[in-house]
This record gives sequence, structure tokens and C-alpha cells, in this order.
Amino acid sequence: MARLHNKVAVVTGGASGIGLACVRRFMAEGAQVVGLDIGEAPADFPGLFMSLDVRDEPRVQQVMSEVISRFGRIDVLVNAAGVADQGSVTQTTTANWQRVLDINLTGSMLTSKHVLAQMESQRSGSIINIGSIFGLQGCDGNVAYNVSKGGINQLTRSMAIDYGYANIRVNGLCPGLIETPMTSMVREQQAFHAFFASQHMLNRSGQPDEVANVALFLASDEASFVSGQMIAVDGGFSAGRRFAPPSA
Repeated sequence: MARLHNKVAVVTGGASGIGLACVRRFMAEGAQVVGLDIGEAPADFPGLFMSLDVRDEPRVQQVMSEVISRFGRIDVLVNAAGVADQGSVTQTTTANWQRVLDINLTGSMLTSKHVLAQMESQRSGSIINIGSIFGLQGCDGNVAYNVSKGGINQLTRSMAIDYGYANIRVNGLCPGLIETPMTSMVREQQAFHAFFASQHMLNRSGQPDEVANVALFLASDEASFVSGQMIAVDGGFSAGRRFAPPSA
């Protein structure tokens, strides 16, 4: 199928992890895709790649203007750029706190800000913000990340309300433990990784493609009446806790 035929998609954090999975999935469904990332694109990157630090508003505006000039429109924006951090309030430096919020939350606002005018003129568009299960519920030693992803939820709902009149849909995805470069520090702690994975009711961690598949649905016309939603892609983690070992 070509579920994104003739659509133009922009994906931040597009050089790795969930962002790269979205780039590949969208292209396979017929979209013209622009990947944006602060780092370099992998050698086999399938679409157009442009360098971008989402904290740099003049550069964000420039990049989005170049995409519009080249393709004439932007139909889909996936905000997948993000960073992690560890620490409680008393363990987190002000600099680390600000860095996490600037990239995860403010960066998503800035990229959205500079595509919304185009989407308003088109009277169509889909913005997909990558949140986290830890935006839906908290966890210990993760305060800056938790707060940034909680903010993503309200950013998503607010934009869905403000721009729904123009047929612009805004939704969020809340992944659980996904095997990406960002979670490599979890995999290095084998016992903790096994425990964390076991807290997902499917008793495993997820893959980036499994998040990209849901992003594809939200980007497509199949989700034409879905907006303002935070969808957990977490193998049942947010369903609750199990108190007995999983059944064989």
C-alpha cells in the first residue's frame, strides 16, 4: 500500500532510533521524507537529510522554509528528537534540567510553530509528538525527562485544540522501553534491563519499527478523526502492575 502517497513528511531525530524508523516506514508508504538531526545521517539514510538543532529557532525556521520551498507543502511532522537524563531534583543540575526541557519540549514546540502556518494554509496536517510512558506516569530518578515528556502531553492537547479548526490533527505516542541508542545505558545493566522489560505485560522490550507503525497510522488518512490523543505503545506497561510471575 501507499498510505502516504503524495505526502511530505518531516521527522526530527531522524538519524537514529524511532525517528529513523519513521523515516523508513513513511518512505515505504510513498511519502517524500526529510530527516532532521543534530548528528550525521547514517550511510544508508533513505531520504533527504538536513542538519538541525531543534533548540535553534532561526535554523528551525530556515529549514522548514527550505522544505516548503522544495516540496510546496508539509503534511506530516514527527517530533522524535529527544535526550534522556537521570537524577532526582536534588541530583539534577540546572544546566541538565534546561537541556532536557529545551530539546524534548521546547524543540517540539519550535518545530511545530514553524510548520503550522503552512499546514493552516493547506487546511490539513498531522503532527505526531513522541512522548513516553514516563509522561503518563512517573518513575524514580528521572525528573527532568519525566517533566519534559509530561509537557509533551499538554503541548499535544493544546495544539490539537488550537489548530483543529484547520483540519490539523495533533497526537502523541508514548513508547515504553524501546531498543534504541538512547536506551543503550539500560541494556548495559542486564539485570535492570530484564526487570524493566518484564514490567511490560508482553514481557519484552519493543522495537523502533513497532512505534513507527503506529506513527504511520496517525500520519495517514486512516486516522482522519483522531486528534489530541496520547497513545501508549508500551507492550502493556501502562495497563498496571503484575504481582505474580508471568504465566508460562
